[in-house]
Amino acid sequence: MAEKIESLKDIKAAATAAAPSSEVKVRKANRDKFGRSYATGKRKDAVARVWIKPGKGNITINEKSIDEYFARPVLKMIINQPFEIANREHEFDVVCTVKGGGLSGQAGAIKHGISKALNEYEPELRDCLKKAGFLTRDDRVVERKKYGKAKARRSYQFSKR
Repeated sequence: MAEKIESLKDIKAAATAAAPSSEVKVRKANRDKFGRSYATGKRKDAVARVWIKPGKGNITINEKSIDEYFARPVLKMIINQPFEIANREHEFDVVCTVKGGGLSGQAGAIKHGISKALNEYEPELRDCLKKAGFLTRDDRVVERKKYGKAKARRSYQFSKR
């Protein structure tokens, strides 16, 4: 600070000289040597490890097809939502392993994992996935049972007799 600042014009000039250039940071795609992107998705007690790579749209869950693993169409729809939002239907093959929770939680974990893996594969899809809320982990879990209660909050039936 050898120069002396005396006017508003000098302050603005010093601020622009000291401020770093406002360049937009471009994220690089994160892929392994096989051209796959990996992500972990979570929902309730379910944890899904997801790999995506360019393909015909095949989805394999725990070495079973999606039709074999999830019988309900609602769960299949949940899993395909990230591809529909990103306009990438039938462009990626998905291989995932999922553990814990029930079928609904597992479908949510796979959706979260696919969204994060798509974001890693094509960083420019981040805006549409973030706006849809697919990159945010839903942290709601089942409340634990307390002693003296029938369930987490439910009390035993009271009778005056």
